[in-house]
Amino acid sequence: MGCVCSKRAKEDEGKKKIRKPKPWKHSGPITRAQLTQMREEFWDTAPHYGGRREIWDALKAAAEAELSFAQTIIDTAGVIVQSDDLTVCYDERGAKYELPKYVLSAPVNLIRDN
Repeated sequence: MGCVCSKRAKEDEGKKKIRKPKPWKHSGPITRAQLTQMREEFWDTAPHYGGRREIWDALKAAAEAELSFAQTIIDTAGVIVQSDDLTVCYDERGAKYELPKYVLSAPVNLIRDN
């Protein structure tokens, strides 16, 4: 007879833990406002490239959340994480979701607003 803990460990075994993306640099310095605009444009258009709207919504919520809460969102939505920084994910039906780094973190050459 197994304990509940061992069953939970078995379930979590196949799930990839997410992490923050590695530091990255945009092709040129950008402001916080430009970064926000790029993110809004991506999230507005992403569902039109395929996949399910509810998965896109979960990915957006996870991208904007603290890491521990993001993990909960991803697990609850049934997202299959290929890249632990969330740049490549799949849903349970096999649809692929690719997220650019700029929706997951700010570049190292972000111009600080004064």
